[in-house]
Amino acid sequence: MFNDIGPLELVTIIVLAVLVFGPDKLPKVIQDVTRTIRKIREFSESAKHDIRSELGPEFKDFEFEDLNPKTFIRKQLDNDELGLKEIRNGFDLKKEMAEVTDAVHGHESEASSSSSSSSSSSGGRIDMTKKPEDTGKDDRPPFDADAT
Repeated sequence: MFNDIGPLELVTIIVLAVLVFGPDKLPKVIQDVTRTIRKIREFSESAKHDIRSELGPEFKDFEFEDLNPKTFIRKQLDNDELGLKEIRNGFDLKKEMAEVTDAVHGHESEASSSSSSSSSSSGGRIDMTKKPEDTGKDDRPPFDADAT
């Protein structure tokens, strides 16, 4: 429960408890706190037992920790019946991202290897700025007076 409390935090809590409650009342406060925690644990265990007995024998392997969404999803994804481990292990994110990048830039996967070797000679940087295309005077479409 308190796995993330370090020694410095623990000493600070003890010093604050001594200052707030005083050395003569501190043992009584600790006993009251431990008694309360024990009662809460007993209540939760009896509630779990009652719920399991009410659900019946179909849910004898029901775990309340599975009600946590993260635990439930993690347990379902680790299930070997679906074959998700093979899919996850066979998926190379870097390769997929490189293919998507090449597709966006209009390169073929074979052309990307040749262009990467030529771009490595220019410092490995790709120029992403738009440059105006040089259109020759002959490239203009013909003017149609009737269309306007």
